[in-house]
Amino acid sequence: MSKEKVLIANRGEIARRIIKTCHDKGYDTIAIYSDADQDWPYVQEATEAVHIGPSPVLQSYLQMDRIIDVAKEQGATYVHPGYGLLSENDQFARKCLAKGLTFIGPHPDTIQIMGDKIKARKKMQEAGVPVVPGVEGEAPTLEDALNQAAQLGYPVMLKASAGGGGIGMQICQDEEELKKAYESAKGRAKAYFGNDKMFIEKYIINPRHIEVQILGDTHGRIVHLFERDCSVQRRHQKVIEESPSPFLDESTREAICTAALKAAKAVDYVGAGTVEFVMGEDKQFYFLEMNTRLQVEHPVTEELTGLDIVALQLQVAAGEALPFKQEDVRRQGHVMEFRLYAEDPETFYPAPGKVERYEPAVGCGVRYDSGIESGCVISHYYDPMIAKLIVSGSNRLEVLEKSKYALEHTTLSGIKHNIPFLHAVLKDEAFKKGQYTTLFVNELQKKTSSQKQ
Repeated sequence: MSKEKVLIANRGEIARRIIKTCHDKGYDTIAIYSDADQDWPYVQEATEAVHIGPSPVLQSYLQMDRIIDVAKEQGATYVHPGYGLLSENDQFARKCLAKGLTFIGPHPDTIQIMGDKIKARKKMQEAGVPVVPGVEGEAPTLEDALNQAAQLGYPVMLKASAGGGGIGMQICQDEEELKKAYESAKGRAKAYFGNDKMFIEKYIINPRHIEVQILGDTHGRIVHLFERDCSVQRRHQKVIEESPSPFLDESTREAICTAALKAAKAVDYVGAGTVEFVMGEDKQFYFLEMNTRLQVEHPVTEELTGLDIVALQLQVAAGEALPFKQEDVRRQGHVMEFRLYAEDPETFYPAPGKVERYEPAVGCGVRYDSGIESGCVISHYYDPMIAKLIVSGSNRLEVLEKSKYALEHTTLSGIKHNIPFLHAVLKDEAFKKGQYTTLFVNELQKKTSSQKQ
């Protein structure tokens, strides 16, 4: 009897991660690759691999019809979108379903609603989930934005309704900053998302970024798998994630996880998803957005709970019920994830090039999810994240020590990378105490700069 096939509509680290679980669970896999990725490990590790086009994503990994044609021609049953690229594109999900393919993710209507931040915000308000104070509806002109900001009071956060990954977000401390930011943010939103709708929210002072992993099935069961603290970010993009959050007490943890469940139930969520919140110094939290896909940092939750989230996605996509109830979900110890980027460790600018030598550390409690091997060429066409180091231990202090050891025993040469930056984070006293916000990276850079002078 032939195995069912999963086409992975993605590349690099996440394609490799999905291939591993698919093979463990008895599925054959179909990888797609561009010119730039033809020698990457995931292409060799899939059961089959199909060239999808030239290196630019618009000519390869965003070619919806071409990808679906490959899936049909190769006999796939499922399409796993991974994260990024087409993973939150409701049109791609609809096209898959129309061609008789099972899209591993929520219903396209859910993706559409939660992908529009203005609509999502309204939906959450209706469901009783707290949202960041703001003016309802979009700010179609600069004059509207200025009027809305004046109502809220500065500082405000200017946001793209279709935004993601920190693109199209801008903190504005006063009217002048908003005037300078508005048109450029609107232009970036149009260029990246094809949608330049903007809106204004109150900026939460000294914020934490905390998210909750959720899972839903087609039988009506929705559970949470606890929180992740993702406050260590540069340019609004996460670099280090951990769970449990060192900032939360048990009552706040219970409240934020309950709010995430309420958000997921409001859209009858099916599959793996993440509800993101911003939390102020007073531990009040507000809905930011829902990511309707597998999250980059999902291994943190896997190591904390002992669950394979990709395997659960496959079970849900096959129509099976989640094999546990909320009260069966347990967390153990402490977990941190460190994203390794091919980038300058001081400016954070991407640094593509050929990896001469890559040897990830090994050890108890050390997991590497890597997209690369020695000899891989990091292309300027794609996101520079190349691997994730996930470290587990019985408590946060143990994880900090293990992380230091693992980074010291990781070899990565031939390209610039951010391991020196990660070392600097681990040495920082505020981080060691768990006392950090989303402003942490900027503060660390200032401290480092002043020490050099």
